[in-house]
Amino acid sequence: MTHRSRTQRLALLSASTALVTAGLLPSTAAFAAPASAAAAGAVTATAAAAAAAAPTPTPPPTQPSQEAVKTTDPPSGISAELPGKAQVRSGSIPMDGKAVAARVYGVETPDGATGFAVYDMPGDRLPLEDALKGFVDAYALMGNGTLTSENVRKTTVDGHPALDATLTGEDGDGSTVGSIRFISDDDHLVMALTYGPEENEKDLNAKHKQLLDSLQVP
Repeated sequence: MTHRSRTQRLALLSASTALVTAGLLPSTAAFAAPASAAAAGAVTATAAAAAAAAPTPTPPPTQPSQEAVKTTDPPSGISAELPGKAQVRSGSIPMDGKAVAARVYGVETPDGATGFAVYDMPGDRLPLEDALKGFVDAYALMGNGTLTSENVRKTTVDGHPALDATLTGEDGDGSTVGSIRFISDDDHLVMALTYGPEENEKDLNAKHKQLLDSLQVP
């Protein structure tokens, strides 16, 4: 992969993640992570295009339901059980003269937030380490705070390559923690995420396990 294509893909992931996770993460979500100068410029330009195309967010329910709801991404058939009715965010990110669609399905809970995102990337399998870096870098676009990824582990899910990591952060409201998984197939990149305040870590870990156990990639 050339340096230019790598930078473009990191920019894509950063911009689209900033777009879709705006509707998934709780208000504590504001992170920062250093990016290379080249990547930062590409990220900023792509993020501006993403923001222009982004739908106006709607506020989350005050007290979301905790009942498990099977949630399916219609274009791909990818599904997972979420603790309530999902909020949906979607956008289209321009790249190499094409539009890459991104959709996220998320639920905010008293503990934090959980959900999954689907990126349509047919024939363009992104290295999952780059996907994780793109996610971390995206938070630099969202304002303030810090985020780091730890315990990065390669695995497989139903024969698809996957990458797990834990997340730790600091913002104006205190310490935050989370878990993330990326899965790649020939047509999509899937992101599963659970995140919230550090004091809720035990409940967040349980929710993330439930999310991963129910996540189905056809």
